[in-house]
Amino acid sequence: MAEATPGLRIVLHQHTKERARPPTPVSSHADRDRVVEVFRNALSRPESPENFALQAVQEAIKPQKQTVLVLDENQSLENALRTLLQELVSAAVQTGERIMQYGQSIDNENNAVGQIPRLLDIILYLCERGHVEGGMVFQLLEDLTEMSTVKDCKEVFAYIERKQDILGKQELFGRGKLVMLRTCNQLLRRLSKANDVVFCGRILMFLAHFFPLTERSAVNMKGVFNTSNQTKYEKDAPEGVSVDFNFYKTFWSLQEHFCNPASSTLAPSKWQKFVSNFMVVLDTFEAQPLSEDDGNANSLEQEEAAFSIKYLTSSKLMGLELRDPSFRRHILVQCLILFDYLKAPGKNDKDVPSESMKEEIRTCEERVKKLIKLTPPKGEEFLQSIEHILEREKNWVWWKRDGCPAFEKQPIERKTLQDGARKRKPRWRLGNRELSQLWKWADQNPNAMTEPQHVQPPSVMEYWKPLAEDMDESAGIEPEYHHKNNRVYCWKGLRFSARQDLEGFSRFIDHGVEGVVPPELLPPEVRSKFHAKPSERNKRAKKEEEQKNASTQPEDTQVSSTPVETDGDGNRGDLEDTAPESQKQSPEMVQEAGQSEVEVGEVEAKDDVEMKGEDAALPVGDPEVESDPASKI
Repeated sequence: MAEATPGLRIVLHQHTKERARPPTPVSSHADRDRVVEVFRNALSRPESPENFALQAVQEAIKPQKQTVLVLDENQSLENALRTLLQELVSAAVQTGERIMQYGQSIDNENNAVGQIPRLLDIILYLCERGHVEGGMVFQLLEDLTEMSTVKDCKEVFAYIERKQDILGKQELFGRGKLVMLRTCNQLLRRLSKANDVVFCGRILMFLAHFFPLTERSAVNMKGVFNTSNQTKYEKDAPEGVSVDFNFYKTFWSLQEHFCNPASSTLAPSKWQKFVSNFMVVLDTFEAQPLSEDDGNANSLEQEEAAFSIKYLTSSKLMGLELRDPSFRRHILVQCLILFDYLKAPGKNDKDVPSESMKEEIRTCEERVKKLIKLTPPKGEEFLQSIEHILEREKNWVWWKRDGCPAFEKQPIERKTLQDGARKRKPRWRLGNRELSQLWKWADQNPNAMTEPQHVQPPSVMEYWKPLAEDMDESAGIEPEYHHKNNRVYCWKGLRFSARQDLEGFSRFIDHGVEGVVPPELLPPEVRSKFHAKPSERNKRAKKEEEQKNASTQPEDTQVSSTPVETDGDGNRGDLEDTAPESQKQSPEMVQEAGQSEVEVGEVEAKDDVEMKGEDAALPVGDPEVESDPASKI
């Protein structure tokens, strides 16, 4: 047994030699210093990182794979690079130089880059190409911000803003988004909200662009308020204050409700206290209106230069602040934001304000908007801008309460056709798919039109019944609601009448759509208005008959013209000319006689049937009737 062990060791040793060469561990300080020295030399090379970055990694780590590092190799390289970064920052502090400018080349002033930005560029290139782990550059940026002062952090963050597009790529963003969020939050905690307002704004704007809208960590899903932002003011009245101290306390107590709006609606007593205090402030603003001179005193440039995130709460400044248009606008805009939050629908029924509260909110909101409009300069334009912002804020609130659905839609993948295959467009028999299916359905169902369940077109009497009810004045239907104003209804009715009631359809020319309505549907007073005269067909028939009778008139009509012929020989030519005129006029006179005859029949008749019977009973060639036109001639 004692001799077997060395033999086994020899076999294992030989088998190990046949395998690939194991990686060189970077666990000792000597190996770590060697890696640091390799990258320190790489920083002095003027070429682009694309030319030497991967070569430097292979020289320092000697990885198993030529282009990609495994987990242990990434960890060893990250430790060595963090050590190098710490040494560069320490050297910059000792020399008194700015961190991001340390080690700039004096010879090349146009392209002067410090050693730390150079190191970050190399690591960023390796992460982007996938040679090293993608979160390594984010870890180095976090270490750099922790080792830098606030003044140096501005330059470090400027570098982050320049590389935002590369850092936001999907292969890097997924690895380092939490590290970047932690870095930015740590920076915000270190900065002063009063002195570093611009820098804080830059960080927030970067986070808004870096993270997508649907990122859960960037959305306040629960609607938690920042209650730590408290406004401190004096509780006891100091000596020598000319301003009403009770108003001073009432005014600044509103900030407690603005800080946490949800607390104002939890108890009715708190809401009533807020309303009473707010009414006092509004009455004071209305009693002290601002003039245009007050608005012109503070220009926009001066306001931007002296902008502060919080106002001073000293009681001695209360009088000056009340005359400041900018101060008054900020307070009134806070009120609009509070009212907009209270009016927004809540997740539960308990969050919905009562009807009395809604009425109070509406009244206060109208007064606030009126005060903003009266506050110079350009109060009306300022109010329109605020209303537009609050309207867009509602969309943001609804989106959050719907669970923050993604705005981006994934593209539809189109199936690739085989080589040589060409997709043909379908050809339809009647132009499109719907008409072709309808035609095919009619062929397959020949009895569909004869089934009793099929919808049949209505009769003329049934179709015109609604319009007949509209024409009845006793119904009291207003003209604007009559069916005759409906063009589609009238068009369909005229088509029915043209097929089923041609006589009624002919009355459309004289009386319009109302004349087409059958007389049986109309009351007597309306019927007499549209159906008093005989039809055009009866008129034409009587006219033709009377024209035939006029050609065979008795000789008494000719005798009545003979005295005129014996007046003299010189007028014979005139008489020959006038004779045809009398003959031309005689049919018209006969027609007038026929009309007078019909009028007599209408007076005597009680209805249309009796009138037609009397017209048929009277002879057309009655000499008594024809004597009247003869006497007139």
